[in-house]
Amino acid sequence: MNIIETYLTEGTATERWERAHLFFDAKEYGKAALILRGLVDEVPEQVAPRLLLARSYYHSAQLGRAESELREVLVRDPVEQYALLMLGRTLERQGRHGEAGPHLRMAAALAGDFS
Repeated sequence: MNIIETYLTEGTATERWERAHLFFDAKEYGKAALILRGLVDEVPEQVAPRLLLARSYYHSAQLGRAESELREVLVRDPVEQYALLMLGRTLERQGRHGEAGPHLRMAAALAGDFS
């Protein structure tokens, strides 16, 4: 492991969570995903790290991985509105509009948009 990988993966869970946010905010989605993958593996039951990991994958065009993480978020929290929205958008980006529709409609309904 090189020094950069060590920096990204070492430290307490809180330090790595904060570091992942810094990289995500800086649009360094690959580095954020590397940090978050370790956090998700450590605490798979927590939704927030997995959702940010999915967002990192989405923004770095790793759509299959984003889809997988979003589906896992929804297993743990079936009414997670943002995960439904992101899953719909991820499916749309893959050209799977028919599959995206129900997720987007559910996300809209949970947000109070019934139009």
